[in-house]
Amino acid sequence: MNRSPTPADAPGKHAGDHPPIRIGLVSTSDRASAGAYQDEGIPALKAWLLAAVLNPIEFVERLIPDEQALIEQTLIELVDEAACDLVLTTGGTGPAPRDVTPDATLAVAHRVMPGFGEQMRQISLHFVPTAILSRQVGVTRGKTLILNLPGRPRAIAETLGGLKDKTTGATIAHGIFAAVPMCLDLLGAPRVETRPEICAAFRPKA
Repeated sequence: MNRSPTPADAPGKHAGDHPPIRIGLVSTSDRASAGAYQDEGIPALKAWLLAAVLNPIEFVERLIPDEQALIEQTLIELVDEAACDLVLTTGGTGPAPRDVTPDATLAVAHRVMPGFGEQMRQISLHFVPTAILSRQVGVTRGKTLILNLPGRPRAIAETLGGLKDKTTGATIAHGIFAAVPMCLDLLGAPRVETRPEICAAFRPKA
């Protein structure tokens, strides 16, 4: 499924003076791309981003099979041609032979950002010991940040937003999106602001 850029729907459009950003969303799945079942990854990513981000968002969506060459081509297109500020992938990060999303991501990367993958695995380890099997990576290509996310909607939300104690509200594990706005600042992307009750963007005080 290849879709042209589409503006975000409410609630994310209540943006005030925040600049618009363009986000590429890529779901890699042989079966979903063939129509065997409904993709859940892209809707989960969109729902979380619309709730968390204050900027108006233009999404560029791609649903493709687990083919490394096609994933590489798609990532290059979203960065070099569609000029996305951020690209999020979902699915294909395990050790199975068809799980090639990290391999494709690394193949098109200019720089590796290892902290993103490390933190994603730390978050998932709070729930399942098999989190160590995940090969998720974060990289930059040019001025764009590319991040591999899990395939399950709940895991997507936990990875992006982090974990809090249900009783005290204290942070157990920071979500990776807290670091994304600062990273995009350093790459020269528009300034991204978030709703702190969902995910507080961290920027060092001057």
